[in-house]
Parts: sequence; C-alpha cells; structure tokens
Amino acid sequence: MKKFFAFTLATVMALSLAACGGGQASSSPAPASSDAPASSDAASAPAAPAGDKVVKIGVFEPATGDSASGGKKEMLGMQFANAETPTVEVGGETYQVQLVYADNGSSTDKAPSAASQLVSEGVAMVLGSYGSGVSMAAGPIFGDAGIAAMGVTCTNPNVTAGNDYYFRICFLDPFQGTVLANFAMDKFEAKTAYLLGEQGNEYDQGLITFFEQAFTAAGGKVVKDSFPKNNSDFNSYLNKAKNENADVIFTPVSIAYATQIVSQAASLGLEIPFLGSDTLDDNKVLEAAKGTNVQLYVSTFYQEGGSPEFDEGVKNYINTNADAKTANGGDDTIAAVTAMGYDSYYVALEAIKAAGSVDPADIKAALPGVSYTGVSGAIAFDEIGDAVRDTAYIKHSTNEGAWELETVQTAG
Repeated sequence: MKKFFAFTLATVMALSLAACGGGQASSSPAPASSDAPASSDAASAPAAPAGDKVVKIGVFEPATGDSASGGKKEMLGMQFANAETPTVEVGGETYQVQLVYADNGSSTDKAPSAASQLVSEGVAMVLGSYGSGVSMAAGPIFGDAGIAAMGVTCTNPNVTAGNDYYFRICFLDPFQGTVLANFAMDKFEAKTAYLLGEQGNEYDQGLITFFEQAFTAAGGKVVKDSFPKNNSDFNSYLNKAKNENADVIFTPVSIAYATQIVSQAASLGLEIPFLGSDTLDDNKVLEAAKGTNVQLYVSTFYQEGGSPEFDEGVKNYINTNADAKTANGGDDTIAAVTAMGYDSYYVALEAIKAAGSVDPADIKAALPGVSYTGVSGAIAFDEIGDAVRDTAYIKHSTNEGAWELETVQTAG
C-alpha cells in the first residue's frame, strides 16, 4: 500500500467515483423482477419458461445472522440489476439469467454447505459475500469446483490470497485502514485511538491491524480491546476509551454490534468521535445515531448522488416493491453495498459475454480481462484478482437519519 493519501473535498455529487465486513442454505431473498418482488421466501429465481436457454448466477450472501441487513441490501442491487437486464447474449443466442440463492447465515461454520449447494445447483459463477470471513470459508469449495466467485464488498486481503478462483470488485482493508487512520489525524488531530473489535473476527481484527500500522507509523498511540462473540454490554469498553483519553474510537464491527455501541455511547454522553468501516454504512446504524450527539464517520464505496440515474431507478424499485423496501430496512436510503451488488451483476454479464460461453471454466478464464465502468466507478482486476481501486468515500451521520459526504480520499 502507498503510505500517503490525498484528501479531496467532494463538492460535485454527480461524479461517478469508486465506491465488507459468514451456511447451510436456507430461505433467502427471491430475485427481483417487475412482477416478482424481493422477498425472503424463495431459494432461487423462478424457472425460465420451458425451452429458454438459462445461465445461473449463484448469490452467496447472508440472509440471516448478524450480517443479514448488509447481505439483503447487497442482494437488492443484484436483484434490481436482474430486473433491469434479465438476459445476456452468448454466442449469438439469448440466455435468461437466473439468480440462485444460498444463505450463508453470516457464519463461517455454515458457509461451506451454502457454497456446496450453489455448486450442486450448477451455477456458472458466484457473487458474494457480504462478509470476509464467510467468503474465505467458502473459497476452497468454489475453487475445487472450478467456479469463479466474485466478492462484492468483502475487503479482507485473504479472500483472494491463494485462491485463483476468487475475485472481487471492492477496495481492500490495507487501503481502508490507512484511509481511516489518516483521516483521524487530519480531521481530529488524533494522538490516541481506541480500537475495538470482536474476538476472532478476521474482518474486524484485520482492519484494526491495518489501522494500527498506519496510525502508529505516523506517531500515534493505540489502545486495543476485543469483546467476545454475542456481547451486548459495551459500557466498560466505552468508559475505558474515555479514561484512556482517546481522541477517536475505531470500531469496524458488524451492523448488529454497531447499533448497540452507538446507542450505548449516546446513553453515556460520550463525546469521542467514532470511526467505522464499510459495515457501518447502513440505515440501521443511522437509526441508532438519530437524535443523538454521537459523532460517527464511516468509509465506504458509494454515496447517493454518484449516479443520479441509478439512484432514481433503485429508489423507484424500492418504493414500488414492498418486499424490496423491507429488505432495505424500511426506507429508500441507498446503501453503498446495493450499488456494489448492482455493479457486480453487470461485471458478471461482461464476463459471460467475453467468454462467449456459459461454461464455468470459460467464464473464469475470461474474468481477469474484464473491465467495466459501473455506478461505483471503474472496475478492473489485478494479477491477484483484486479490484484496481484507489478511492473511498468518507461520510458522517447527520444524526437526523441521513449520511452527509465529508470527503473523498484517494491514493496520492
């Protein structure tokens, strides 16, 4: 990673710039279409009419568990894209694109069986998952089956490391951790940072490590703690941050934990700014901060206004589709993961078209050469299969139920 990043205030919201955090398959959202709304009751898209040629794309995402809120929003982008473009031309023939779902339950224990289900369904490639841990757990299954998987917002470097079959379209945690460490020093002149994550969570702990490396290299001091799985009382940790005179609190945790941390910080009247990673970019976290004085800043992949046409289309889709609105948390706030899910679907179509085939081996061979400009920015892959991305949004909660763009940070 480059050691220095340049801050640029984003004043023109129309710019399209580059935009996470794992099951035996169970019920998961149905595909979006004009007459088949997103729901949580079907395992896959409706079968294509008899005689139609079909290509299946696996959707490996959490519809249950701690990461379900993010997983459903990521799927929503894929579903909207599938409703918008339900076919793909392959070798001069039109194929119906069928989304096939498997719920990884936000659990590394459940992820391999969910991955195996998609393999048994005969998918040509796989999208997902929201959550780095589940992606890592499923990676060998997809690799052994010879099926390319494309992560959407799973940012831990180990998702693609050592697995030629896993790709991704998001930035990575070394970049994200450094972005937030530099932001802490630039925005708050922070000298001491309190770092809090879940024990054993590869996403949390990986980001904490990258933040610590950048922050201490620049002369800062860190105090670190880890809480046990299923913890619900964060008061002792928050009080420790206060007693240690922390200038910022960095907590790259799941949506479920983040809502509790923000709510309890508000109850304590804590004035220390919170920095969060892409997992905190969620309307449930916004709701927890609403009406409070908590200062909350997050790094993420997309902000409303980046692509007005996409914003209008997906909002209309959410507002005319009750199940989609439920999946989106009850309002039409556009999550960055939804934009990324949307882009991932179109990258998948580009790979299928480039392969000129629906054979998984041909698609995998074509994927490294695919480039695509989506609503979240330009997408291409390096030799490892990671996205060539150097831009992150930093935004803050208005504490009125909305995000406001703070800055856009890019590699210097």
